[in-house]
Amino acid sequence: MRSLDLARSVCERFHPGLLKELDQIPYTDRERPGSPVIDLFRIHGGVGLLIPEEYGGHGADAMDALRVQLALGAVSPSLVAAVSMHHFTVAMLYSLAVKEGRLTDEQTALLRRIVPDQQVMASGWAEGRTAQNILKPAVTARPVRDGFLLTGAKKPCSLSRSMSLLTASVAIHGDDGEPELALALVPADAPGLTVHPYWGNDLLAGAESDEVRLEDVFVPAGMVVRAGADDPHRLDDLQSAGFVWFEMLISAGYAGGALALVEQVLERERGSVAERASLAVDMETAVALLEGVARATGPEPGDEESVARVLVARYAVQNALPDIASRALELLGGLDFISGSGPAQAAAALRALAFHPPSRAAAAEPLLRWFDGGELVLA
Repeated sequence: MRSLDLARSVCERFHPGLLKELDQIPYTDRERPGSPVIDLFRIHGGVGLLIPEEYGGHGADAMDALRVQLALGAVSPSLVAAVSMHHFTVAMLYSLAVKEGRLTDEQTALLRRIVPDQQVMASGWAEGRTAQNILKPAVTARPVRDGFLLTGAKKPCSLSRSMSLLTASVAIHGDDGEPELALALVPADAPGLTVHPYWGNDLLAGAESDEVRLEDVFVPAGMVVRAGADDPHRLDDLQSAGFVWFEMLISAGYAGGALALVEQVLERERGSVAERASLAVDMETAVALLEGVARATGPEPGDEESVARVLVARYAVQNALPDIASRALELLGGLDFISGSGPAQAAAALRALAFHPPSRAAAAEPLLRWFDGGELVLA
């Protein structure tokens, strides 16, 4: 399929040999707990995809990143779900790093080590709890001498067992009792940080989405990104830019899984010409929506229009993918279903896009206000 061939060529340009190695692993082994896919991602330079060249990365733009996600999603939903967390974290932090004065020297030095040391960064921002404010931290930071003690948990937390660094949103409670949002950079081997089993579904089991607990984990003051009077919008900008990247990248990952199913239908010439064409048109429509977001995503995609645009594309793609996958499975036929579980598992995994925050119900009222000319405020 042309769009998937293009995605593969872009992925090969940034990560030579990765797709070939992934394809040599049986599908069920790619998706199981303890899967080697994240290690292969690291070995093939996946860590640096969105990291600016001056920090040793590839400096890929939004369109190239989108296509890499499509290609990876076509071979491993677990991998693409996991690395979406790393990539959007990178997009957030390095958007500050390239602007003089928005990070401390200590924080900048840490970011310069990510590519040379091939460090994977896990994200502790959005929470997987019903009716939970996606921007409200579940980890508290208690001020102590020279830093903070962090207490709380992040669950699920993808990359929990492969991460070198946890980037966790925290609430700092000062003397006035009002919580201050901040971002803590926590080494995975920090005393008091532990990982516990949490993910109970066979689908996406290779993403390492377990629970990370923090019990009085000390983080030096220099490793906490705060707004401050000199730069009051630092954290707002960080969240908004990261939000746009996350929604685009995670949607592209799941779309890649659907693309792979449609490609099988076309290659095997299953169903009638009209059925195949209809399926391909619907799939390409979903890809085109995401490409439109990528084309409009500049170096600072944190404005309300960018957030609204990516949410519209995400929910439209979310609506389309289950139907596309179902039709593809039907056209592939019963013998294909009997002979192996890979296509059925891939189709089922696509539904997980609906569970990433914000839910469609949570975003409905804010989007309606935006469509009517008001502000876009997500709870």
